[in-house]
Amino acid sequence: MSRVIVVGGGPAGMMAAWAAAAKGHKVMLLEKNEKLGKKLFITGKGRCNVTNACPAEEFFSKIVTNPKFLYSSFSQFTNQEVMDFFTQNGCPLKTERGNRVFPASDKSSDILRTMEHALSKAGVQVQLHTEVLELLMEEEDEEVFKNVETKTSTKEKNNIEAKTCIGVKLKSQGKIREEKADAVIVATGGCSYPSTGSTGDGWIFAESAGHAINPPVPALVPLLLKEEDAKELQGLSLKNIEIRVMQGKKEKYREFGEMLFTHFGASGPVILSASSFAAKEIRRKKNKDKNKADNKDKTRLDEQLQPAKQPAENDTAFLTLLIDLKPALATEQLDARILRDFEEEKNKQFKNSLSRLLPAKLIPVMIRRSQIPPEKQVNEITREERRHLAQLIKEFSFTITGTRSFTEAIITQGGLSVKEINPSTMESKKAKHLYFAGEMLDTDAVTGGYNLQIAWSTGWTAGNAVP
Repeated sequence: MSRVIVVGGGPAGMMAAWAAAAKGHKVMLLEKNEKLGKKLFITGKGRCNVTNACPAEEFFSKIVTNPKFLYSSFSQFTNQEVMDFFTQNGCPLKTERGNRVFPASDKSSDILRTMEHALSKAGVQVQLHTEVLELLMEEEDEEVFKNVETKTSTKEKNNIEAKTCIGVKLKSQGKIREEKADAVIVATGGCSYPSTGSTGDGWIFAESAGHAINPPVPALVPLLLKEEDAKELQGLSLKNIEIRVMQGKKEKYREFGEMLFTHFGASGPVILSASSFAAKEIRRKKNKDKNKADNKDKTRLDEQLQPAKQPAENDTAFLTLLIDLKPALATEQLDARILRDFEEEKNKQFKNSLSRLLPAKLIPVMIRRSQIPPEKQVNEITREERRHLAQLIKEFSFTITGTRSFTEAIITQGGLSVKEINPSTMESKKAKHLYFAGEMLDTDAVTGGYNLQIAWSTGWTAGNAVP
């Protein structure tokens, strides 16, 4: 029986603690908040989208970053096994549109209560109001490296576990003490919703163990748009539209659904999912900028995390949001529809002829973009002007300048490089007896329960892997 410490009481941490305890290990779960699952409690607008009941191949198609890394952990603890876990522990579930799985009660508190009951039943010792200050590490004997000096390449030397994690230093009830352990699992989350305790602590722990951290950016988050039109449309909700995120002529994402214009840009289901792909391109740009900066002056991780609370706006806008307001109609069909409307209202001015085609709030913006004089009689509108109007409706365009901040992000993109984690065990390749799980890993997905599945799968894999 091993002594295991799990740092972080979110979904990944709770599942890791349960899995380790289910194997017979003595487990201590440490949480700095006053209760477990503080972020889990507010997910899905308080309903908690536990997982997604889709087939495995569809699941991986929804992963934005590093899907191959998740093959092993998902196969070890699948979405069906997650559903079985909750139903067998007394929490009935239901499946809704898009294979989204929720508690039958629509209350995230039931998911949390089930986890707490399972932890208690498994004998996990939970310590709340307990903050981990640092990992306790032991350096390997120098003789080990002298022996491998002539036998390994530089790449192989870099992958040798130079350290061993032997526990944590923590602060509890105003006192600082050390807790030794045979294994430590870190599952402290990312930076999203920092008010719930997700403040990037785990990345600093990981960095101290020799790990690389990819710059974190907000994901599943509202988008910032450049055009003043967006502010003019504030409050307008669009249904049954299709959006595309474009980088030049290259399509990065496409989805059908609903969205909402806000005072800063856009939000809503399709926008949140699109933001993960936008964030990925923003992160690539940041990485390029960071690599240039690193040649001059390397920035510490804890310094990187400070400005992360501010809106993540790009210096140079390079992404475009295209909204198809009438996705059910091809451009030619839409042109024919507009022509019919114009023929029925041929004595009206252009500004008064679009009420059957567009929402009232959208009409002034579309008129302005069309450059057709508002007072022009519709029977005087040329074929070219009409076709241009149809094209504007099919490609209502905005410039993406960035995302809102971590305080509004559902998840974090970026974080602990998965190249340095064993995907079959979640154990560090840099330090023995040290494991990582959940959102702090550089892997993420679109909305629909996929991100929580990542947490359950990686958490279970880490806990179950402890020897």
